Amino acid sequence: MALCSVRKARGCWSFIRALHKGPAATPAPQVSEHTQLSWILTCMVRLPRLQHLHQWKAKAARQKHDGTVGLLTYPVLQAADILCYKSTHVPVGEDQVQHMELVQDLARSFNQKYGEFFPLPKSILTSMKKVKSLRDPSAKMSKSDPDKLATVGITDSPEEIVRKFRKAVTDFTSEVTYEPDSRAGVSNMVAIHAAVSGLSVEEAVRSSAGMDTARYKLLVADAVIEKFAPIRSEIEKLKKDKDHLKKVLLAGSAKAKELAYPVFQEVKKLVGIL
Repeated sequence: MALCSVRKARGCWSFIRALHKGPAATPAPQVSEHTQLSWILTCMVRLPRLQHLHQWKAKAARQKHDGTVGLLTYPVLQAADILCYKSTHVPVGEDQVQHMELVQDLARSFNQKYGEFFPLPKSILTSMKKVKSLRDPSAKMSKSDPDKLATVGITDSPEEIVRKFRKAVTDFTSEVTYEPDSRAGVSNMVAIHAAVSGLSVEEAVRSSAGMDTARYKLLVADAVIEKFAPIRSEIEKLKKDKDHLKKVLLAGSAKAKELAYPVFQEVKKLVGIL
């Protein structure tokens, strides 16, 4: 994963704005303190520490060990994004817990060398810690997956969502059950259904009584469509108002800068740059 461009930031801002309903922190490229702090933190971490991160190993393997330095050091940039605001709690997916451990280690190392400065941020995990790929339920759902049927996007049309769930991998047993170890594909359907509908896993299974997996996949698709509909509608509305989006970006940039600037000034004093 490389740094997002401002163009990409503006493209995805509709989604962020639709969820948050107001100016929020801007993407990293508009706040130079993120990358400056990232460089300082990079100087405090050893190469093997980054090479042992699960996501680096998995992505480097998919790229036939041709991963870039930017991909390798991206978790340090993530750490800078968090520490630049002295964050104490960070909502993350289960796949990011190891990266959060790196954040804590970097904060701890900085504090040991320069005195107590950064809090050690804690991970906040949701009840559904990881969404699995629709095509390979042993792997997480990822927007970078080359198989476009594997991932459901917020902006996918209802027709696209139905098509992806029709093609989702399950198994040859028709009954719907939740058995992640032995029936990963069907269990993934149940987990997604529970997450978007607000049901417990047990309630989601009970609601499927009498259905085979083919019918159940369509029920889950409908639940996802219903959940995404108001968000998708808001995104489409906001995309038409580019001037408003630019204003929100500028306001978010100013607010993020206001918060990050004094923290990084203190960091520079502590490390001897000023």
